[in-house]
Amino acid sequence: MQDRPEDVPAQPQAQTPPPPGSTSPPAPQPQAHPQPLPSPRPEPVPGPAPAPAPAPAPATSYGPPPVHPPAQQYAYGQPPGFPSPPGGKGTAGRAVLWAAVGAVAASVLWAGGVLLLGPLGDNPDLAGYRAKANLCSAVDYTALRTEYAEEDSSPTHNSLKHKAIDQSYCSISLKTSSSSSYSDAYLSVEMDLHKTTDPSAEFTAVWSEYGQRYEDYEVEEVSGFGDEAYLVTEDTTSGTGTSGSRAVILAVRDGWMTYQMSWSAYTSSYETTTPPEIGEVSRWVKSDTRSTLENLRSD
Repeated sequence: MQDRPEDVPAQPQAQTPPPPGSTSPPAPQPQAHPQPLPSPRPEPVPGPAPAPAPAPAPATSYGPPPVHPPAQQYAYGQPPGFPSPPGGKGTAGRAVLWAAVGAVAASVLWAGGVLLLGPLGDNPDLAGYRAKANLCSAVDYTALRTEYAEEDSSPTHNSLKHKAIDQSYCSISLKTSSSSSYSDAYLSVEMDLHKTTDPSAEFTAVWSEYGQRYEDYEVEEVSGFGDEAYLVTEDTTSGTGTSGSRAVILAVRDGWMTYQMSWSAYTSSYETTTPPEIGEVSRWVKSDTRSTLENLRSD
């Protein structure tokens, strides 16, 4: 037998018919009263959602980290106290302020660059040297005349003047005597005045590493000439003096002025004697360079 639900009314019971021969009506059966319907149950009022439980500490692994909001929104961004990004109230005023700050910083850096890098192109450091249209007139090779007594009556010279650089060049033929059919040696002098760029870095690179280009050359840094100077020598005669060549170059930088005096000789050019030794010529070239540089500084 199944239980009747509470909200379903009771059904009337069927009456039992009287037994045959009975004259009295059957006694009425009590009627079942319907049960009242249950009152509707009130809906629960939603309250504040419970706070989520804190996420457990991530285990050490190489997988992706758990997704959760960062502790600080500005960990790698703009720290507190700085102006808000453009677009908010007062943007124009902040832009003007930051532009002024940038201009001041740029001025400081520019001034520092001037102090560290030296004079600008409009104020070159020429160390008092002057360009010569005829450089040969200022070249003094008195020391070399010890070996080469015959003076060259028509040396070759040329020059170039430009707002960026002034160049002067002189080439002199050297003879031991008037009886020499050809030049016994050659002397060349060049001076460059760099008026817009500082040549110091390039000068050091070219002359200090001159031996990289020609394996027969030896390089020695020497003192007593301007800011820096290098003596470059070559001797392919192997000490015999019967074949090969010898050369001496003295390169000098004084401020933004660069200078070279070069001597070279071929043993085949000497008819009766051999060229002088490298050490002796080096002393002559140093002496003549000092006097020539003094001439290039004077009016």
